[in-house]
Amino acid sequence: MAKQAIGILETKGLIALLEASDAALKASDIEMTGWEKIGSGLVTGFFKGDVAAVKAGLDAAASAGSSYGTISSVQIIPRPHDDLPKFGSWF
Repeated sequence: MAKQAIGILETKGLIALLEASDAALKASDIEMTGWEKIGSGLVTGFFKGDVAAVKAGLDAAASAGSSYGTISSVQIIPRPHDDLPKFGSWF
């Protein structure tokens, strides 16, 4: 998994996540690996790709998604440990 990154985007509302994910995928060469409903209106999308591409994609996502809802959190994990995918099926 060399030079890969995990991007995590949490929004309040599914519409904000859809709009943000669309912007992220159009802005850079990344892959959306899944999403999960957290509860209380929070939904989280998971992305992977090159570190710079994930950063650029999530920057675009945060900008676009904030017009439709609230962006709760954006996190980028560069070069994640090989055991991290064991914690979820989204990677």
